[in-house]
Amino acid sequence: MEKISIDVSRCKGCGYCICVCPSGAITKSEEVSKKGYTVISVDESKCVQCGSCYKMCPDYVFQIF
Repeated sequence: MEKISIDVSRCKGCGYCICVCPSGAITKSEEVSKKGYTVISVDESKCVQCGSCYKMCPDYVFQIF
């Protein structure tokens, strides 16, 4: 099974990944990055490793191993 890794320092909070996630595993978090963006959070128990977030993200936040 694949594993997802996120680099929230790259996240600009655009929400594209939230829109394409079929399992609802990605949400906006309460965390604000050093750049002032509200970043995302991934619930790994809901994640189905489909790769939709990886394909959609313009900022290369996601890596799938």
